[in-house]
Parts: sequence; C-alpha cells; structure tokens
Amino acid sequence: MHLRIRSITYLADDVLGFELTDPNGHDLPRFTAGAHVAIRVKPGLLRDYSLCNDPAERRRYCIAVLKEKEGYGSNALHETARVGDLLEVSWPRNLFPLVDEAERHWMIAGGIGITPFMAMIAELKRRRADFHLYYCNRAPERTAFREDLSLLAALGRVTFHYDGGDPAKGLDIAALLKEPPPGTHVYYCGPTGLMDAVARAATHWPPRTVHCEYFKGPAAAIPEMVGEDLPFRVRLARQGGEYQVRADETIAMALRRQGVRVDTSCELGYCGTCLTRYLSGEPDFRDQILQPADRKKYVLTCCTRAKGDAPLELDL
Repeated sequence: MHLRIRSITYLADDVLGFELTDPNGHDLPRFTAGAHVAIRVKPGLLRDYSLCNDPAERRRYCIAVLKEKEGYGSNALHETARVGDLLEVSWPRNLFPLVDEAERHWMIAGGIGITPFMAMIAELKRRRADFHLYYCNRAPERTAFREDLSLLAALGRVTFHYDGGDPAKGLDIAALLKEPPPGTHVYYCGPTGLMDAVARAATHWPPRTVHCEYFKGPAAAIPEMVGEDLPFRVRLARQGGEYQVRADETIAMALRRQGVRVDTSCELGYCGTCLTRYLSGEPDFRDQILQPADRKKYVLTCCTRAKGDAPLELDL
C-alpha cells in the first residue's frame, strides 16, 4: 500500500519520527503491539520499522528512524523524505507479540530499540497490566520519547539508564535477571551488545518467557540491494501463453494486463498472498519471507523477477 508522510518530527539527536496516513483518509490495517512494517526506502531496498503508536489507532502508523553511519537505507528517509511524499509500505507483521498469559512484563530497550515498546506500553496501560521498562541509552539528548515516558518514570514504571557511551557503565543486566520472578516475561530489543548481554543473562529463565526482536546483528538479515529491473518473460504452464513483463511492472501487474487473475495483498513480498509454484527458469527473488527450500519451488508474483533469457514458467 502507499501511505503519505503526514508529519516528520524531531524525537532525539539523529532520531526522526514519521507519521504515515492513507492518502484518501481511510482506516489502516489493524496491528498489534510489537508489530512492524516494511518500507521501500529506496529502489530495490526494503527496511523494517516497528510501529510505535497505540495499536488502537486506525488512521496512522508511526515509526522512529535512527540516522546511522551504516543505515542500510534508513538515512534516505532522513535525507530525502519530505512531508507529503508517498511511501510504499507493507501490511503489519508481528514477530514480537505480547504474551497474554504473562502476569508481569519486563521490557529492556537499547537506543532505537525502544520503538516496539512504545506500542506495547500503550496496550499494557489499557490492560492495566504490571510492567516495567528499562531504557538504556548514551545520554538524555539521544533518548527518543523521553518526555512521553517521563510520567511513567516518575511513577516508577520506567527506568532510564545512561552510560555515556561506556559499556562498563551499562545497566547491570545480569543482576536484573538473576532471579526470575514467577509469571514474569522479558522482552528486549536494541543494539547487538545489549541483545547479547540479555541473552546470556536470561539462559536460566523458564522456557518461552524471554522474547526478543532483532533488526540488526547476526540474528537479523541485512537487506540487500537488488539488481537493475529489466524486462523478462513469463510462461503460463496450464493456461497457456507467454507474456512480457516490463521493467516498470511486476509479474502480477503484467498478468492482470493480460486479463489473468492474480491475488495480491501487500505487494512488497511480505505477506505470501501471491505465492505461486514455478516449473522452470531462474527467479530473481526480491521477497522477505521465502526460505531457501521454498525458493526451489515458489515465487511471489508481486516482486520476483527473472534472470537470463529463458522465460520464468509458472504453474498457472
């Protein structure tokens, strides 16, 4: 779907907030706390961003974007995105949900890893649930949402921890997680050092009580730039027919142009609605969900292209 940038706000040093809305004022697809969307930040490159507004809201998605030395595309939003621009955005996915049966929720955020927890806090407040956020950063001026969280900090529900950039002065995560309180679940998101520290400190916690979200580091795949979009051909094995896919269109678009019905949803290679078996040819995969074994059999017609001169033959 295409969403318009309604506003861009300063959240902290090197952190901007982007408010996205439907260009026609329609409600957006529902999301749950911990969900993220993929945004095409530049041609051929998608990047995941947690939704940080209240999941009860239907008219906007809010994300926070950190400008980094190696931003893998995020810097494009800082440098080129403007209010009024349209962005290509996937439907929300949630790989980091709140656990309904938890009696108590401990959240550990590092830097921009705060973003999924803002939506979680909104939901937990609505449930009147027991929660505490430990928010680690270098300094107050680098702390996004600091003012929004200040009242909760005064109430003892949020703990800010600043280390001045010195890991030796970081939050004592080992001490924090030494004794698992019954019914408590831990959620964590942040830079690699924090992720590793929490993982080590929580090895003795009961099974399925520790949850994390990786967008960077060894457990997260760095988005790759893809090749130039070139025309190619697709062949339909069952219906018959061979068609040209132009450089500026997808397989789904080309087939619809020929009157062939193709079901799609996100059109960003994220939801799997357009999953289609292929029989021959060399696919150029551009999706975010297919595993290596899947790619031996299937393509997504909303984003997959083809390499070489041979047509991509689909089981259609």
